[in-house]
Amino acid sequence: MKIGLVLSGGGARGIAHLGVIKALNEMGIGFDQIAGTSAGAVTGALLAQGYSPEESLKIIESSPFLRRLRPAWSRMGLLRLDTIVDIYRKYIPHDSFEELQIPLHVVAVELNDGEQVVFNKGELIRPVLASCCLPGIFEPFLINRKQYVDGGVLNNLPVDVIENKVDVLIGSHCNVLGPRKPITSMRGVIERSLVLAVQSKTKERFARCNVLIEPPQLAQYTTADIGKARELFRIGYQHTRSMAAQIEKSLKVPPVEIS
Repeated sequence: MKIGLVLSGGGARGIAHLGVIKALNEMGIGFDQIAGTSAGAVTGALLAQGYSPEESLKIIESSPFLRRLRPAWSRMGLLRLDTIVDIYRKYIPHDSFEELQIPLHVVAVELNDGEQVVFNKGELIRPVLASCCLPGIFEPFLINRKQYVDGGVLNNLPVDVIENKVDVLIGSHCNVLGPRKPITSMRGVIERSLVLAVQSKTKERFARCNVLIEPPQLAQYTTADIGKARELFRIGYQHTRSMAAQIEKSLKVPPVEIS
């Protein structure tokens, strides 16, 4: 049985994907195909490269991603992502989809054509970063003279990309809606509005997953809560463990006792 893993975008909340994956691995579940958008593309790339969830968490915590971001100095965004390509090459030096241990499919949006683009061959790191280019925050990412922005604009849970390549789909969705404290800043208004817009396009994809993992506690975190990486990892892990019986029944996976 071939199992596909679909990872949503959600900024820092995407770290919860790593906890989800750790719990699934403990249940004896591996993956034959991975599809990811934005934060899901980043975590998916680390997993497909062969890093464990714990190793991936340490990479995210120790790497100077935020310190290496630079102002865009343009009217198209506040920051540039192309300045951190070399950081990713430290961890994925071959920079190639074909060299990954698990096939990976990364979703971005070509801004001028307004169409979803799936990257799954050739150069790896720049497409992953293009998938993370949140409009208004990051300058569109240039690849072959085309401008790309965050894949979540059109497809934040790209089940369609791999559903014909696998027998079952597991979706990990971290862009969770739920009650929040009153919003008191312009940044909060923008972020909440984007989450609402993306969520409305994502709901119909939920039913196409054999298993959907969506920790409700993530609603209390923002896309910028990178400093709470350990909490986010723990939330993803614990919620998935709480679903063990349901997951094993859905996938018909024999229970694995954890010592």
